[in-house]
Amino acid sequence: MNITDEAVGALREGKPVVLPFDTVYGLAADPYREEATRRLYKLKGRDESQPSALVSSSVDFLLECVPELRGRAAPLARLLLPGPLTLIFRNPARRFRWLCGSDPETIGVRVPELDGPGGEVLERVGAVVATSANRPGEPDPRRLDGVPEDIRAGAAATLDGGELPGMPSTVVDLTGPEPRVLREGALPAAEVLRRLDAAVRST
Repeated sequence: MNITDEAVGALREGKPVVLPFDTVYGLAADPYREEATRRLYKLKGRDESQPSALVSSSVDFLLECVPELRGRAAPLARLLLPGPLTLIFRNPARRFRWLCGSDPETIGVRVPELDGPGGEVLERVGAVVATSANRPGEPDPRRLDGVPEDIRAGAAATLDGGELPGMPSTVVDLTGPEPRVLREGALPAAEVLRRLDAAVRST
């Protein structure tokens, strides 16, 4: 069994793994089981009131996971994704509430532009819950050896994707009447807002 098979098997068993994403190294788990998400939080040392992202292999699969996004949210998701963004949408059915932190009526979603071993794992499992593979407040790891040793030791599998950009995703809140950039990251906020504004003007 190669390391990609190990990672896929571990995720399906509810165990956390370290994966290379399109931004930084992330700690990932099975999003469909609350227990798996809680293991991820415990290993990272993350407060459960903090949200983590639902990361999908494609926009189509994301819409299967959260079908309520097929309304107004779907065109926005297709406009901005895939890419180094976390989009926050309304989550009226409270799907995946265990990864939504203190506000289960909103959900953060990602569809990364991802190839290599991380992309293969995500393609095979469809979706994961993921957060950066660091301690809260510490630098985002751009190399596998930048992931804290105890996190690597506690993960059921670790995939080395070489050196990554090292900049986390840009977080955009799309739950209100106007988009709000909550964190500027890999994609400049001005570019996100330009795309959204262009889409509005074309309708």
